[in-house]
Amino acid sequence: MIELHNIDCMEYLATLEDNAFELAIVDPPYGLDITNQSQGKVGGVAKKIDYAKKDWDKNAPPEEYFNQLERVSKNQIIWGANHFRARNSSCYIVWDKVNGASDFADAELAYTTFTSAVRVFRFKWAGMLQGDMKNKEQRIHPTQKPVKLYEWLLMNYAKEGDRILDTHLGSGSIAIACHNLGFDLVGCELDTDYFEAAKKRLEQHQSQLRIPLT
Repeated sequence: MIELHNIDCMEYLATLEDNAFELAIVDPPYGLDITNQSQGKVGGVAKKIDYAKKDWDKNAPPEEYFNQLERVSKNQIIWGANHFRARNSSCYIVWDKVNGASDFADAELAYTTFTSAVRVFRFKWAGMLQGDMKNKEQRIHPTQKPVKLYEWLLMNYAKEGDRILDTHLGSGSIAIACHNLGFDLVGCELDTDYFEAAKKRLEQHQSQLRIPLT
């Protein structure tokens, strides 16, 4: 079951018992004020997307957020590990965007509580160019991550029957991945515009899968 809530994640976390979820996969704000910065360019190939100016990325989450996240989930995968709260981990995850010469970062880094070695997931994410062009995703969020990335995380770090938590739903890519692979998910998103867009995106994906083949 996929549950999406238009709520401040801190309010939701406060309602949970300890270890309520087996795994939290989260991509919280990094404190870069991303929507008020230039979104860069990719070799002049792709037209820059103009996202609405919003304040959700003005500040990184407070320490209490991480404390609550660790309380309610047995394991965590936290994107933005190179931007806040230095941690020790033997299992960082590197998403190589295969984006070539561009203004964007070559990769993104996630901290995890797992004990395996560092792992790299390579998937092109460079403007109009994506690693799965047959199932090209529409960008609806400035920090959107591909569904294939979340599917890879779930296949490698989640077990059958695990309940998944996402405190910052954003574009809803994780919801689509959980639906595809049969994982239960609770996703929180404070911004109403992003929440409605992510909900619509998931519903459209689910309806397409229900269309019978002829």
